This record gives sequence, structure tokens and C-alpha cells, in this order.
Amino acid sequence: MAKQFEDNYHRKFYYLRLSVTDVCNFKCTYCLPDGYHPQQKKKPSFLTLEEIQRVTGAFAQCGTSKVRITGGEPSLRRDFTDIIRTVAEQPGIRKVATTTNGYRMARHVHEWREAGLTNINVSVDSLDPKMFYQITGENMFNQVMEGIDAAFDAGFEQVKVNTVLLKDLNSQQLPQFLNWIKSRPIQLRFIELMQTGEMDQLFNKHHVSGVSIRNYLIANGWVLKLKSNNDGPAQVFCHPDYQGEIGLIMPYEKDFCKSCNRLRVSALGKLHLCLFGDHGVDLRDLLQQDEQRDELIARIQGGLAEKAVSHFLDEGNTGMTPNLASIGG
Repeated sequence: MAKQFEDNYHRKFYYLRLSVTDVCNFKCTYCLPDGYHPQQKKKPSFLTLEEIQRVTGAFAQCGTSKVRITGGEPSLRRDFTDIIRTVAEQPGIRKVATTTNGYRMARHVHEWREAGLTNINVSVDSLDPKMFYQITGENMFNQVMEGIDAAFDAGFEQVKVNTVLLKDLNSQQLPQFLNWIKSRPIQLRFIELMQTGEMDQLFNKHHVSGVSIRNYLIANGWVLKLKSNNDGPAQVFCHPDYQGEIGLIMPYEKDFCKSCNRLRVSALGKLHLCLFGDHGVDLRDLLQQDEQRDELIARIQGGLAEKAVSHFLDEGNTGMTPNLASIGG
């Protein structure tokens, strides 16, 4: 194995978030409120299966053990099952995860599991169908719930559910959510709304800290779990009376970036060192032939020399990502 990917602050990178499309069929208020529109007039050319194999192979050779396949909505790719299989076949990759809006899960999650998917995250921003529609712009609540049930039927021991915290919308629904996970092995992850380049008004209106939820959990007997080296940024709490768990992702907390272990590659083949970085390192020209791997690894490692110690959100820095779908947020 080549040398582990590491930055100037001695952070090692075990986790790759790989976007395979920036197309999405939902219109979530915090991400693509006007729906998906290509940045260029012509249809973008997303990473091919061969390019995906080469980039994940390079990361695996340098110590990456977990790949999350993201979008946009990754299941919109017709070859999505083949993508899962390609990633799962890379030596050294032990976890193959995806984040999905769930609308295709009921029909396809069994084949995803058979192809090698080990972990699945589903976005569910409300358990109230009307509010789900208000936030996502799509009336697909029942289909998503059926998809979660299908994931358990397919053999997933746990399903992670992502919920973006929105003040005056879903932030008051904690009792409903807790009741939902009491007898289900769901890790419910509350994600603080993040300020991206075009969302100042929404952020100011709806941002709420996860600290109050954390305080509530601790006061009611929930206990913080230890992390493994390829886990994401969530603080995860468990309780003896609940089958489910609660995760909190709070990027505005001081030292959030201290344990960063993940890198991002966009659907157009750019390495992004941070979700809130304003530029990427182009890798695509080195994804055309297997013989380019050493050069590809060198470029990735060279890019890591530019990775900042923090995104500085806690100091009032505004993230410059135009929308979270563009690089697999």
C-alpha cells in the first residue's frame, strides 16, 4: 500500500465522499430550492465507471477504507448498481455507503445490497408528510418510508436518516422523532443548516444549533459513543431504552475540523479538500489510464498540502459552496 493520505496537520484520510452526479429530482429549500439546473447549457459529462474505478482504487491504495457514493441523487444514474459493485471490488474498501433521498429504495435496495452496499443514509427532513413536502418540494413521503422498510428487509442492520434542522419547521419535532426510533435500529442524524454562498436569508431565518438537542439527550440518559477512524463527523448518542441512536452534526462548533478524515471528489472529477472550499484540484486528466495511478496519487497528496486547518465557520466565515449538491454535500 502507498503512503496514507495525510495533510500538514497530521490528519489522515480514511473516508472518500464520491459524487457521481449533481442532478437531483427533489427541490429541498436548503439545497436546490428551484430544482436542478445544469451550470452549463450542454449536459455535463459525469465520471464514467472506469474513472470511478481508477479514483477509488487510488484512494484505497493510500489507506481509504470507506467510500460514500453521493450526488445530487446518486440513484438517478442508470449504472448506479454497477458503480456500487465497482467501488466494493476495490481491495481495502471495507465500507461502501450511499446517501439518497430514498425515492428509488423500495424498488432497488435489494440489488444495491447484493452489489456490495454496506451502509445507507436516507434524507428525511420531517415525519409529517405535509412538512416533508414543504421542505423537499416533492410529495414522496410514503415512498421514502417504504424504502426504509425495504432496506431492513434487504438485510441492513441499521439505516441512518439525515434530518437538516430547520427552526420553526422541524426543530420542534424531537419527541416525534424519538418515538419513531424507539423500536427501530435507525441512527437519526440532525444536521445543522449550513450557510452556503447563496442562502443567507434562509440561513438567518431557519438556522438553529444542535446544542439544545445535545443538552436534552445528556439530561435524559443518552451516552456519547466512541468513533472509529472512518466514521463521519457526527456525535452519536445511544440509550439503553432505544433501539435507535441520535447523531448530531454541528459544523459551527469550535474544533469541528480537528478530526477531519474525509475528502471529496466531485462528479466532474475535482478533488475538494473541504465542503466549503471555493476551488478544486482537477483529477480527471489522470483518470484515463490505469498507468496514471502513481501520478494521480501524487497530485492528490500535493493537493492535501493546501488543505486549511479549518473551514472557520465558527468565526463567521461564509461557506462559498454555491449549493451542497454540487460536490456531494
